[in-house]
Amino acid sequence: MNRRDFLKASLAASLVSACDLFKVRGKIGLALGGGGAKGLAHILMLEVLDELELRPHRIAGTSIGSVMGALYASGMSGKEIRELIDRLTVSDNESWLDSLFDEDVGRWWDIVELQLGRGGLVDSAAFADFLNETMGITRFSELDIPLKVVAADFWDRKQVVFERGELLPAIQGSIAVPGLFSPVEFDGKVLVDGGLVNPVPYDLLFDECEVVIAIDVLGNRTPSPDNGPSYFETTFNTFQILQASILREKMKHRPPDIYIRPDLRDIRVLDFNKVDTIYAQAEPARDELRRSLRYRIKG
Repeated sequence: MNRRDFLKASLAASLVSACDLFKVRGKIGLALGGGGAKGLAHILMLEVLDELELRPHRIAGTSIGSVMGALYASGMSGKEIRELIDRLTVSDNESWLDSLFDEDVGRWWDIVELQLGRGGLVDSAAFADFLNETMGITRFSELDIPLKVVAADFWDRKQVVFERGELLPAIQGSIAVPGLFSPVEFDGKVLVDGGLVNPVPYDLLFDECEVVIAIDVLGNRTPSPDNGPSYFETTFNTFQILQASILREKMKHRPPDIYIRPDLRDIRVLDFNKVDTIYAQAEPARDELRRSLRYRIKG
């Protein structure tokens, strides 16, 4: 081989290596955080990925983030998830709990069952059945995109990450908000909401992904000048104070590559009836995510 042929071969090898490196650096990790009804804002972020034809390499989810992550990882598009939610949510002048007792919008009755005296007001078993019916998937291995689901071990007081085996019990544990959903017994553990230990689990994606996106839907509340917080408001907002504190400390240690926090204001944990308001409030964050991803694509 003469010098010119050698240089050509070297240049070709360099270009191949550069392309491979670009592909590796393009692996996207998507972390979807918890926040009850505010998690409906995740749908807009999933729609951005679809619009830009970007497919996550891995997804990690906590609480409602695990639900949205599972639906997306199962092969549903952001648009299809939005249509599903539109079929389930009720009108803006009804509360989510009121709809449980309304025959006309009783679909939620098929998803949750009130149960007093079992560690929570609601048993999530029927919700797991609904997910099974919707996705047709019961095991992590059946998902199109690998998924990590975060729950909290009630007795050992630590994080549990599920990524193989049975999917639905892991999600049930991840969404088991204390005082609302009953704890879930699974895999030899008693599980409660993953937000207690890892509200936005982007740290689980660093080892396998080069561009890590974190979607934080904890939102903000405006103090009421007239009345103090109600019983449920005190319970749920105290829980979210804990989540915000955990996330602030994580961000000090190592932030994600892209951090998106929709300015969701005065949306309570069970305000699923405010879906249109949630979408409207999340639009600026959706645009921010689109700009951030386009910048990285150009780069």
